[in-house]
Amino acid sequence: MRYRNTLFLLFLCLGLAPAVYAQGTDSTAAPELITSVEGITEYRLDNGLTVLLFPDQSVPTITVNVTYKVGSRHEGYGETGMAHLLEHLVFKGTPDHPNIPQELTEHGARPNGTTWYDRTNYFETFSATEENLDWALDMEADRMVNSFIAKKDLDSEMTVVRNEFESGENDPGGVLMERVLSTAYLWHNYGKSTIGSKADLENVPIERLQAFYRKYYQPDNAVLVVAGKFDPETTLDLIVEKFGSIPRPERELYPTYTREPVQDGERFVELKRVGDVQVVQAAYHLPAGPHPDYAAIAVLMDVLVSEPSGRLYTALVENGDASYIWGFAPALAEPTFAFFNANVLKENDLMEVEQQLKNTLDSLAQNPPTEEEVKRAKDGILKNFEIAQRDANRVGLTLSSYIAQGDWRLGFIYRDRVEEVTPEDVLRVAEKYFKPQNRTIGRFYPVATPDRAEIPEVNDLTTITDGYAGREAIDEGEEFDPAYDNIDERTVSGTLGENDNIEYALLPKETRGNSVNAQLTVRFGNLEAAMDRSVAGAKAGSMLMMGSEKYTRQQIQDKLDELKAQVYIGGDGDGAFASITTENSQLPAVIDLIGEVMRNPTFPQSEFDKMIKEELASIEENRSDPQAIVFKEMQRRMNDYPKGHPYYTMTFDEEVEALKALTLDDVKQYYTDVFGGADITFSASGDMDVEAVKEALERNFGDWTSPTEFERIPREYTALTPDAVMIETPDKANAWFVAVQRLEMNDEHPDYPALVLGNYMLGGGFLNSRLATRIRQQDGLSYGVGSQFNASSLDDVGTFLSYAIYNPENREALEKAFREEIEKVRTEGFTAEEIAAAKSGWQQNQAVSRAQDRSMAGELGSNAYLDRTMQWDKQLEEQMMALTPEQVNAAVTKYIDADQMVFLRAGDFAKTESVKKP
Repeated sequence: MRYRNTLFLLFLCLGLAPAVYAQGTDSTAAPELITSVEGITEYRLDNGLTVLLFPDQSVPTITVNVTYKVGSRHEGYGETGMAHLLEHLVFKGTPDHPNIPQELTEHGARPNGTTWYDRTNYFETFSATEENLDWALDMEADRMVNSFIAKKDLDSEMTVVRNEFESGENDPGGVLMERVLSTAYLWHNYGKSTIGSKADLENVPIERLQAFYRKYYQPDNAVLVVAGKFDPETTLDLIVEKFGSIPRPERELYPTYTREPVQDGERFVELKRVGDVQVVQAAYHLPAGPHPDYAAIAVLMDVLVSEPSGRLYTALVENGDASYIWGFAPALAEPTFAFFNANVLKENDLMEVEQQLKNTLDSLAQNPPTEEEVKRAKDGILKNFEIAQRDANRVGLTLSSYIAQGDWRLGFIYRDRVEEVTPEDVLRVAEKYFKPQNRTIGRFYPVATPDRAEIPEVNDLTTITDGYAGREAIDEGEEFDPAYDNIDERTVSGTLGENDNIEYALLPKETRGNSVNAQLTVRFGNLEAAMDRSVAGAKAGSMLMMGSEKYTRQQIQDKLDELKAQVYIGGDGDGAFASITTENSQLPAVIDLIGEVMRNPTFPQSEFDKMIKEELASIEENRSDPQAIVFKEMQRRMNDYPKGHPYYTMTFDEEVEALKALTLDDVKQYYTDVFGGADITFSASGDMDVEAVKEALERNFGDWTSPTEFERIPREYTALTPDAVMIETPDKANAWFVAVQRLEMNDEHPDYPALVLGNYMLGGGFLNSRLATRIRQQDGLSYGVGSQFNASSLDDVGTFLSYAIYNPENREALEKAFREEIEKVRTEGFTAEEIAAAKSGWQQNQAVSRAQDRSMAGELGSNAYLDRTMQWDKQLEEQMMALTPEQVNAAVTKYIDADQMVFLRAGDFAKTESVKKP
C-alpha cells in the first residue's frame, strides 16, 4: 500500500511529568487469570493492568509492548496532536531512567512508538536475557507514571513534531486525504489527522500535556504484552514486582460518545497545490472493526483494490487512465471508513477517472462479487493472518490494533468471521454501505427521498468475546542458540547443478508454525551484454511475476496464497532474486513456482504497458519531491560512469525518454540474450526438509545455463569533489539535507570495524547518537536525522552519508549544527563511556538480527557468495569489542571530514528568504 505521508500511522517519539510514584516490591495480590486463547494468556493485576503473555521458546528474543488505550480520538478542543506529541515526550526519560534512547541502544533493542486514532503503543525487541527483560519491564513501568513531560523537552520536541507535520505537507495526496476525511466526519475525531493542527502543536501549554499524560497513562488504561523466549511464571512475578505497586488511579475515564449523523448526500472537497500527478479519492462511512459486517467489508476491499485482478485496478489502471490505485478500510473501535485513492497523470482527464471510480463502486449490486473473487480475497487475508501468527514478536505488536478496538481476542474472532464470509455477505455489505449518499468525493445532488446508510453500533463487546476459546495454539519451535559457532555447526552447505552452478546454505531448525524464510539469487551477464540495455534488463526482471507459460499474473498470486507463501520475485540487468516466507511442507513447491516464473516468463504486452505507465507516473511525482530530487542528485555524483553503463544514473528526463523508447521486444530480447543460471545462491533459515529443498533446487535450476558468460561488473572508487548544492522545490513545506563522502576501502580494511562503531555513535543507535542528540533532541530542528556508513565486500568503495529532514527556514541552523558535531567528534573524540555503551548495544543488536530467520537467510546467502561463514562475522565482532577509544577516534578523524563532503539540499528556500526580507 503506497499512501506515504498520509499522516495516519505516526511513529516513534519522546517525554516527562511532575507526579512521581514510587516503584517498590510491596506485596500485592496475585494476578487474576482471565482467559487463554491459542497460546496467549491474559491476566489482570489489582491496579487494573491487563497482561498478555505469549511465550515462544523457538526465538531467542523478547518483545515487550505496552498499549495505552488513548489516541487522537480522545483529544479535546485545542489538544489535537497531543497523543502523538506525548508519544515523543515519553522517550525523554524518568528520574530512574533519565536517558531512555541511550538505554535502548546499550541493550541492542529495536524499539519504536506509534500513535493512531484509538491507541498509543511502545515496544522494544531485544535478546532474551533475564537482565534485558528486567530492564525493559522496569523502564516501561517507570515511564508509565514517572515520565518528566518537562517544558524544556516540549520546547525542543514541538519543533521536531512540527517538522514531521511539514514533511506530510509535501505530499498533495496525503493532504487531500486529510481534507476528504475531515469533510466526511463533521464531528468525530476520526476526521482529524493524528499528527494534529500546527497551531495546537506550537501553542499547547505544558500543563495540559501533563494532565493528559496523568489521565491516560495509568495501569487501568494499559495492556502489557510480553512475547518471545521467557519463563511465564517468573516473568509474571517480575511484572507484579515492577507494575503491581503502581496505584490504581481515582479518576474516571468516560467512554467517547461523539457520533456522526447519517450522511445524507455526496460531499466534495477540492485541493489546489503545486504537484505533478492528479489524485482522486473517495471515502465511505462503515461500522467499527468489531461489528460482524467488518469481515465481509475487508473481503470486499480486497476484491476492489488488489492487484492485478481487483475491480478498481482493472477499471482504472488496466482499462482506464489512472496510473496507480490503492484503498483500505481500517478496523477501528468506533464507526470507521473505507478510503480509495487513484493517481492520474496530468495529461489524462481526472473527471473521467472519477466517473470510472464511481461506476465501479455503484455497479456492485448489478455485478456481484463472484465466488472466485471472494475465495481469492479470503485466501490472501487468512494467509497473511496465519503467517503473522508464526512470529511471536509480530503477534505481540499486531495485538495493539485489536486492543485498541476493545479486546485482543477480536483478532482471532476476525479470522473466524473471514472464514465464514460468503459472496452473498459481500454483496449485502456493498449494497448497504457503498451508496452515493454515503460517499465523500463530489458534488451535492438534492433528492426527494434520501437513501441513507445507517451505521450500526457495537455496544457490548462481551456478547462477542465472552466464552471465546479460540483454537489450538500453533506449535512452538525449538530453543535455538544464535551464537556464531552454533549457526555454522547447524548450517548445511554445498553445491548442486550440472556445473555446480548452485551454491546453497541451509540453517534447519524447528520454528513456530513450521515457518521458514529463504532467498534465491541468480547472477548472469557481463558489462558488454549490459551496455546501453540497462532499462531493458531492469524491466525484464520487473516483469518476471507478470505471467509464465503455466500461469497468468493472477494465477501466480493465487498459487502463492494456496501455498501460504509470501514471495517477491524481481531482477535487473545482471541478476534476479526471490525472497520467500512460507512453511516447511510448502517450500519445495514454492521453489517449483519460482523456477517456472524465472525460466518461462511470457512478458504479456498488457502488463508491460501498465508497468510503463506506472513508472512514468512515479517519475512525474518525483520531479517535485525534495527527497527524490536530493537522492537522485547524490547518485549521479557518486556514480561516475559513462552514459549507457549499467551503473550510470539517469536524470528524470532521461528516464522518461528511455521508458518511452523501450519496447516489449527489447525486454524479451534481453531476457533471451542474458538471463540464465550461471551463478546461483540459495539460502534458508527455519523449518525445512533439507533433502526436499535440494531436490527442488536441482529440479528447477540444475540444468539452467546462461547464453552469455557471467562476469561481475565491478564498482570503481571515485573521490567526490566537495560541493554545496541547493535545489529549489516550490511549495514544499519540508526540505531534505544530505551530506555524502566517498571512502576508498572495503569491509576487510583494518579501519572498517572502527568506522562501523564510530558511525553507530555519530548517527546510528536510537535517538542518542551525537547527531540526533544535538539536531533533534536539543535543537529540535529535524524529525529524522542520522548517518550511515558502508563498505563493499568486493570492491574498494565505501560511503559515509548523513541526512536530515527539516523546515527550510532552519537550513542554516541545521547545517551549522551538523558541522559543529562533526568537528567536535574529530577534535574531541568519543568518550570511553560512549564507546563501551555503543559496543554493548551494537553487539546485542547483531544478536537480535541472527535470531530472525529473514535476516539470517540473507546473511547466509551473502556469506555463501563471498565464501564466508559466520566466523567472519564473529571475527568482526571480536575486532570491534577489542577497539580502544584511541583507535576509534583516530579512524573517525582520519576519514570523516565535513570539508570533503558534498552537501545537497532540496526545499522551498526562496519562500523562506522572501519571508525574511523586510
